[in-house]
Amino acid sequence: MKENSEASRRGFLKKLATTTAAVAAGSSLIAAGKSNQSFYYLKKEYKPFGPNDQVNIALIGAGGMGTQDAIVALQVPGVKMVAVCDLYDGRLAEAKKRWGNDIFTTKVYKEILNRKDIDAVIIATPDHWHQQISVDAMHAGKHVYCEKPMVHSVAEGPAVIKAQKETGKVFQVGSQGVSSLGNEKAHELLKSGAIGELNYAEGFWARRAPIEVWQYPIPDDASAQTVDWETYVSNVQKRPYDSKRFFRWRNYTDYGTGMAGDLFVHLFSSLHFITESMGPNKIYASGGLRYWNDGREVPDVLLGTFDYGKTAAHPAFNLSLRCNFVDGTSGTTYLKLVGSEGSMDVTWDSVVLKRNKTIASDDPFYLEKLRKAGQTNSARKHILPPEEITFDAEKGYLGGPYDHMNNWITAIRNNGKVTEDAVFGYRAAAPALLCNDSYYKNSPMFWDPENMKMVKKA
Repeated sequence: MKENSEASRRGFLKKLATTTAAVAAGSSLIAAGKSNQSFYYLKKEYKPFGPNDQVNIALIGAGGMGTQDAIVALQVPGVKMVAVCDLYDGRLAEAKKRWGNDIFTTKVYKEILNRKDIDAVIIATPDHWHQQISVDAMHAGKHVYCEKPMVHSVAEGPAVIKAQKETGKVFQVGSQGVSSLGNEKAHELLKSGAIGELNYAEGFWARRAPIEVWQYPIPDDASAQTVDWETYVSNVQKRPYDSKRFFRWRNYTDYGTGMAGDLFVHLFSSLHFITESMGPNKIYASGGLRYWNDGREVPDVLLGTFDYGKTAAHPAFNLSLRCNFVDGTSGTTYLKLVGSEGSMDVTWDSVVLKRNKTIASDDPFYLEKLRKAGQTNSARKHILPPEEITFDAEKGYLGGPYDHMNNWITAIRNNGKVTEDAVFGYRAAAPALLCNDSYYKNSPMFWDPENMKMVKKA
């Protein structure tokens, strides 16, 4: 570290104290007897809506994630559920119980798009329908919130970007944590130099519970009579009706995108928001099916490594992502950014900043070595507890998913911008999807993140 690192540290902390909003108890709460630890609260303020700001929405894909997205959307003041589309009778019946018998239900998504009383749609179908419904919806004049990943394959991304540009509709990809307080604070801290120059990042997911690893329950009445199977497989390989392939679709490559598309994409989205990155240049993955031998076609352990080149927004750095469905005790989701002066552990609700301490060395042997080498700078990193600052959402925070949905609804009302539009969403999806390609081809993938194109290497 440079000789003026202590002055830099003091300058950073002074800046931190004057720029952090809503600091608890004046400037910070210092843990008793631990002067190297500080605690700050984060808070969010929401704009009120007017009497003419009602947004009528419809849900296309009323499974677990779609239902949760709709529940969150309806927490935003002035949002009304008008219609629901799903290919399974049971979900349509459940939608009426949940949101009222007066809502319109259908198995044909284009009937939703043809309605004049719908302003926007939430698309939460299996991944293989994301592109087509998104494009059709925007051309039908609807604003779109599309679950991540934005597309099922890298080749599908440009069509969604083109539709958004042509129609001018508000399109948001649903990586729910991108708009969170945690991501916002991490972005601010990185830009202010809190961890110095970024050189490494990592993310990790660990699960074991059956529902978490896509062993979703199959209804007792599931059959070719209650499920529109022909529509479901109309854009992929035709197969006889299979309840598992419908209700546990994430396990099969025709419909889902595996660990990378379901989970890695969240970490890419947060990382790209925090660093203002367009994405990696090189992608390599390995893993395997180690435990869930239930007929699934995707791995239950996946490791990915990614090279990010130097840009105007950030230095060159490396990313490591891990996903484990074998042992749920080994950790939970987090994103860690490591820099030349410290690190950050980032979640949707908090950031823990750790900064290295550097003091003058009092080691005679080390000082003599420096003197013989003709060096006078004796600054040396000691193995000491790092300076630790925690930023945590205040009590009552509505959460990252609410912030992301509110960001979309606000943009619809104000003809504004969203956090995760089609270009951002594609740049987050592409490395995740290429991670799958690398795994199945056992080969590195090369990507041009700025121009959003595959690169061939000799």
